[in-house]
Amino acid sequence: MSTLLVIAKAPVAGRVKTRLTPVFTPQQAADLALASLQDTLAAVLATPARRRVLVLDGEPGPWLPEGIEVVPQCTGGLDARLAAAFALTDGPALLIGMDTPQVTPGLLASGLDFREADAWFGPADDGGFWALGLAAPDPDLLLGVPMSVVHTGEVQRRRLSDAGLAVRDLPELCDVDTPADAKRVAAAAPRTRFAALHSGLCAVTR
Repeated sequence: MSTLLVIAKAPVAGRVKTRLTPVFTPQQAADLALASLQDTLAAVLATPARRRVLVLDGEPGPWLPEGIEVVPQCTGGLDARLAAAFALTDGPALLIGMDTPQVTPGLLASGLDFREADAWFGPADDGGFWALGLAAPDPDLLLGVPMSVVHTGEVQRRRLSDAGLAVRDLPELCDVDTPADAKRVAAAAPRTRFAALHSGLCAVTR
């Protein structure tokens, strides 16, 4: 079976989801990040996998559930950190972030099915990507890809195709980066911790 990788920041006020301010306070933004991470890890735990690894920038806290390995992120740009995450595996792997609390075990299971695919690509609606699955992880498939720009996803997917891989696409999802993103994601996944917290915070901040 495959490995599920989650790359994330510890939910510390002032260090995560800073683009959610000033609509939300730094602590509220961190709380939303925590809810998103908890929803993500719950989906990961509900997905059949050989290993479930959290590649973390920061220290784990009481929010970390059992069944998740923790490995510290390396230094460097995001491309290098993603490549290093894949280097932790010795077989097929799917990597996601902490910004899509609407993700489901069904979506993750699809991205771990490499019977007819060499790679899975999950586009984000901001031009990036929320998931990347590789049947044979190769850090060179990520190194040098420009990250956090509007054409990140296009470049990354083309890198996979140019390597001769059979690439299949997962559904496009919205990353939570801005207050508008948070509103959309909460509406799309109303039963999540993220949506419940977002609703409560919006009721207070109105």
